[in-house]
Amino acid sequence: MKNPFPYSFDNKRYQTWNYYLKEHFHHKVYKVPLNGGFTCPNRDGKVSVGGCTFCSSSGSGDFIAKEEDLIKQFEFGKEMMEKKWPHGKAIAYFQSFTNTYGSLEKIKSCISPFLKMEEVVAISIATRADCLEEDVIEYLKECCQQKEIWIELGLQSIHDETAKLINRGHNFTDFLNGLNKLKKTNCKICVHLMNGLPNETKEMMIQTAQEIGKLKIDAVKIHMLHLIKGTKMEQDYQINPFHILSREEYVDIVINQLEVLPSRIVIQRLTGDGVLESLVAPLWTIKKTIVLNEIDKEMVRRDTWQGKKVD
Repeated sequence: MKNPFPYSFDNKRYQTWNYYLKEHFHHKVYKVPLNGGFTCPNRDGKVSVGGCTFCSSSGSGDFIAKEEDLIKQFEFGKEMMEKKWPHGKAIAYFQSFTNTYGSLEKIKSCISPFLKMEEVVAISIATRADCLEEDVIEYLKECCQQKEIWIELGLQSIHDETAKLINRGHNFTDFLNGLNKLKKTNCKICVHLMNGLPNETKEMMIQTAQEIGKLKIDAVKIHMLHLIKGTKMEQDYQINPFHILSREEYVDIVINQLEVLPSRIVIQRLTGDGVLESLVAPLWTIKKTIVLNEIDKEMVRRDTWQGKKVD
């Protein structure tokens, strides 16, 4: 069957991150994850304490080099990536915690060195929509004149009852306010969504994707909830277990989400990497390639593609 989706080099029926990068930079491009030493407003008491209930103590930085110096972190990560892609280019990816939550001086000291590096084609900054002060917005405007800048906004769900349950520390209106601030810049925007959060139905997860697809954004990352040892959510789960999506359920939900996301939106991720030693559930997420292959096969079987219901 001929692939009906135009933004693809292969059999994918959605616009992959790899497709975007090759079309845009004409090189293999990889991300080098970095830890800039930031924290979060719902960890240090400004908004709350303890962080999001699903978040590990590393703030999503489980695969980052254990090194404080950012340049050394980058060189280590780059060296690892070059073993697989010796002629690739790098994206400096500030991954851990909230990377615009701090003084402007601190933020500049982290980002500025990478603006000058020839081997760095772009910088990606993971943050929260409620941590975008006006001085940071002005600085991001300047950065966009030197490199492609991606801002990755953690949202997870549009549903405020879910945000409250997971101690997100902001609601959907706060997210939209932060998004509007970013529209003053030329930053590319990627929104993180998470499937399988407690009490969320299939319909709620699809609705999240549908509403995000209506916004002026450039990419999404879709992630299955990882129940991590030692997190507040894992502790709650041991007392009051909630439904964990099966691989089949997850594949079905993701395909429904892709159908309501316009084809112009880049799909940076459809499943995440877990650390086996700390992962309680679901263990099927460890086999990432199988999950992606199942999504591909099921999309062919249904003869569907990204944006089918909205383009």
